[in-house]
Amino acid sequence: MDFDFTDDQEHLRDAVRKWVDKGYSFERRQGIVRAGGFSREAYTELAQLGLAGLYIPEAHDGLGMGPVEGMVVMEELGRGIVLEPLVQTLIAGGVLSGYAPEAVKAAWLPRIASGEALVVLAQQERAARYQLDVCAAKAAQAGTGWTVSASKSIVSVGDQADAFIVPATVDGKLALFLVERSAAGVSTRGYGTQDGGRAAEITLEDAPASLITLDGLSALEHAVDIGIAATCAEGVGVMDKTMAITAEYLNTRKQFGVFIGSFQALRHRVADMKMQLELARSMSYYAALKLNAPTEERRRALARAKYQLGVSMRFVGQQAVQLHGGIGVTDEYIVSHYFKRLTQMEMTFGDTLHHLGEVSQRMQDKAGVFA
Repeated sequence: MDFDFTDDQEHLRDAVRKWVDKGYSFERRQGIVRAGGFSREAYTELAQLGLAGLYIPEAHDGLGMGPVEGMVVMEELGRGIVLEPLVQTLIAGGVLSGYAPEAVKAAWLPRIASGEALVVLAQQERAARYQLDVCAAKAAQAGTGWTVSASKSIVSVGDQADAFIVPATVDGKLALFLVERSAAGVSTRGYGTQDGGRAAEITLEDAPASLITLDGLSALEHAVDIGIAATCAEGVGVMDKTMAITAEYLNTRKQFGVFIGSFQALRHRVADMKMQLELARSMSYYAALKLNAPTEERRRALARAKYQLGVSMRFVGQQAVQLHGGIGVTDEYIVSHYFKRLTQMEMTFGDTLHHLGEVSQRMQDKAGVFA
């Protein structure tokens, strides 16, 4: 199989890398953290690069690109531990493009592509434990429209987004709805997250909503798989940069009059980190290539990828901190922020143990079919 990237994909990578290097310095990121963990200005800059329209068809002012381009972009944003939630924009673009009625597409996709509107997924509930079919939210028809009542947790930039994609049950079946943050009955409570970003608890009380699809579980599974693939790619970028920072530290820090990078025991630990990074990179490629596969094949592949990324992110992050010593956990030193990001991503869209269970269950189900 040819894993070489096309010229267009390399140009896309180069454009994003230049923006991260020149436009998203560690100092700027720290300022965004102090201001609350999200910058609309920085998000607009991403949109001006065309990234908000990556998964949106050209007919709706997007770029009409696919999972490999998404992977390339998210790797580069990971290297800069960019706080602005482009993962959520990729989810919104993919879900609305694939499942929403034409009127909703026409109203929202061009605005998402331009960066005017930020739409995020609000699916997590306190009792769900990553199970997508566990949903206490309720929706009901109200005249020609719908209303939704729900409580959703850990919604990315939920108090700053313009609208939410919300799963809710209709006659016992899951459906997806789009709810504007400015709508009546919507309240949010924002807070900072461990990695310096921002999330919110949102409450909907008979909030007016637009129906995306009544086939909500299929659409929600696809949405989460888009998020997993993007998070895997971002994790590769974060680990890549973490490795570079750690190698530089080992080659400049002296102990007993010699660079500690010359110590064989430490070199072996760096080699183990590199091995975990490359395992993660391979599974990120696998996730991107399987994102448009049939549902069961896609779900199996994405669970496998997220499991491996979880193992790798935890290992690389912890080893980086240990190799740095005490300075590795200080807020002033950059590697601590990469460690925090890796730690949080390991629990995003299902933690490692959850996906290990998913892989095991799906393999059992598959074996049962052929028994």
